Amino acid sequence: MSATLTTDAAALSSAGGTPTTVATPTLRALLRRSSFWIFAFAGIVIVAIVGVFLSGGSNAAGRALAGDNAAPAGSMALVEVLRQQGVTVTLADSLVEVRDAVGADSTVLLYDENGYLDAGQLTELAEGAARTVVVAPDFLALQALAPSVGFGGVSDTASLTADCSVSAANRAENLLPGGDTLSIPEGGHPLLTGCFASDAETFSLVQVESATGGLVSLVPDARVFNNENVTGYGNAALALGLLGESDSLVWYLPTLADLPRTGPPSLAELTPGWVSPVAVLLVLAAVAAAFWRGRRFGPLVAENLPVTVKASETMEGRARLYARSNARLRALDALRVGAVQRLARAVGLGRLAQLDEVIGTVARITGSAPAEVRRVLVDAIPHSDAQLMALSDALQALEQAACRAVKAGVVPAAEAAASASREFSPPPAERMEP
Repeated sequence: MSATLTTDAAALSSAGGTPTTVATPTLRALLRRSSFWIFAFAGIVIVAIVGVFLSGGSNAAGRALAGDNAAPAGSMALVEVLRQQGVTVTLADSLVEVRDAVGADSTVLLYDENGYLDAGQLTELAEGAARTVVVAPDFLALQALAPSVGFGGVSDTASLTADCSVSAANRAENLLPGGDTLSIPEGGHPLLTGCFASDAETFSLVQVESATGGLVSLVPDARVFNNENVTGYGNAALALGLLGESDSLVWYLPTLADLPRTGPPSLAELTPGWVSPVAVLLVLAAVAAAFWRGRRFGPLVAENLPVTVKASETMEGRARLYARSNARLRALDALRVGAVQRLARAVGLGRLAQLDEVIGTVARITGSAPAEVRRVLVDAIPHSDAQLMALSDALQALEQAACRAVKAGVVPAAEAAASASREFSPPPAERMEP
């Protein structure tokens, strides 16, 4: 339903109209109209909440055996206990950090879950520390640190007892069953010690004495060190005994920073060694040559503008341009324009006189045929330098003849102009072709 509003009677009477009703939508109508956007917003909120919970659940585990991870898969509990016992624990994410933190009597825990380290890095790590504890070693780690040790599968023994000469294992007495094991050669090995035997050849702890005097402990079951299982059986005693023998412990979990850089060689690697010195020498030679040539030109000279150029220089320059481009007709037209203007003044015509007036008057004064005068002043086209010179001479001869006739009084200038005006009707205006 909707409510109705009636306008004020006074306002209606003043406006001269009838009562107007305006429908105001109710809350139900507004909700019905906006239902799509409400449901869309609710769906977005639900998806966001579910995503937050899923991402939080996946991140809750964190990195396995990380010393700062309090989740069940982490090892923060073991690290804190070691610190309470006076052991300095350094968390390292790269081999560079391990080199900076390890000392002559340090212990290093290595858990390379993704196999980032190569054989050289593993060997360097074992030789740099007095004691190395390798958790869940892979095939490459076994080949680099203990070539005679292999994989023994999963233990199927209900109980694992130490039964060895390793003091940390004897204090632990027993270990969490059901984990991975390692195998040693039948009949034993003078540098290998196996503890927590599942059978005569498979063990849950193998210690290797290196030729440099270091001690490498191989623990195939990573559950011994995590927060979830460290308090079960003798796991805590074994972990504390292996890691707490020295005052310094480096907790090392390799990352992508330890991967060797691979890829095509760079331009610097492909370039021969002599290229850089030669390039530097060429640059220095270019700079020296620029300095040498720049001094030869001398300092810059300031010149006031505009520059006045003599008319004779302009005429000679244009003449050279005409000659270079074989523009004979354009050169002749320039001479003809000047000749027509001078002839018009010589015979007493104004500078606004028509070309036909000038031709008629000049022909009358000099006694020449009007066609010949027109040929010289307008129609003739030179096709060679000889023809251009001949027409130029003809122009000069025509001017000289007109001047002699006017000076001799054959036809006074004023009378010549009047007779030309009577005999030649003014034709439409023309202009010479360039």
